[in-house]
Amino acid sequence: MGLLLLLIAGAASAFSPAPRLGARVLKSSPTSLKGAADAWAAISASQADTVAKLRAALPVSDKPDQSWPAGSGATIAGSAATLEAMDAPGPPNVAWVSALNVEGKVCSLTVLNGPLTSVPHFCSRCVIDGDQNTLSLFLDWRPRADGMYGARKPDGSYPGPEELGRAAFEFSGNRAEMERKFYTPELESFVSASVASFEGAQPPAAPPSSDDADTRGPLAVDVTMPLTDGNVAAVVRARAQAFESWLGWQLDREAHLHRPGAPVNSQYVFDTPVKQKMYTALLGKFTALFGDADGAKLAAADSGPLDEAYVGGAS
Repeated sequence: MGLLLLLIAGAASAFSPAPRLGARVLKSSPTSLKGAADAWAAISASQADTVAKLRAALPVSDKPDQSWPAGSGATIAGSAATLEAMDAPGPPNVAWVSALNVEGKVCSLTVLNGPLTSVPHFCSRCVIDGDQNTLSLFLDWRPRADGMYGARKPDGSYPGPEELGRAAFEFSGNRAEMERKFYTPELESFVSASVASFEGAQPPAAPPSSDDADTRGPLAVDVTMPLTDGNVAAVVRARAQAFESWLGWQLDREAHLHRPGAPVNSQYVFDTPVKQKMYTALLGKFTALFGDADGAKLAAADSGPLDEAYVGGAS
């Protein structure tokens, strides 16, 4: 468990606290894959399988005006880019899906739910650095209520009523509810086993930005590892299983639907600034990777419409 805590950036749940290691030099063993291109091909093929499962399980609709189809000529930093944009109006209440690929560099799947349900948003993103021979993975099931996960203290506790007044009980109640429904011991075990399967994985040298930390769930995974056959296979496996966890909650929608009225409105009020913070955090990551212009272009496309008043009907 101590190792897991060192590799889950910004972890903020029932894990026992552990000191954060400083950045280490990743020692990459040779890979029999033909470099970053083959690694990306394997990861993107697996993501395509995941998107096919999503399409089979949910009545998604394509959003062609916000998509970059293959052959469209879209590029990011000179590499071909594709983006499948979708939603699933009505009872599934999926407000936005982005299946993004930047050839040889990025594979990302983001799913944002509408306010009719409490099911977490989902993010699964890989970044391949062929120059450094590394593979980075970010996985998160993003919370739909404020549990103050970003304020977790080094000793594992959270700000209490002596610091926050009665609001502390609201935050702790939200954490208890989300950990009962979603952030369960079973999911925690899956995350622990997945992280343990990554050879040489290390957390980022710098902590997440405040916007990033504020939107992460308690089991978010943020690691970089050598680009090896074994790590590519382990990442493919982890991403597929992480999506299956999210899809299981999504298909059990009756268990997670909000009552009509105030709960739906409250969910919308919570989600709106969270989407903005997720975009701001992603903007920082993509501009660091691709420069200001292409990074901003990619972050805007991947995040979808931030001001869309999606309430579960037409999108």
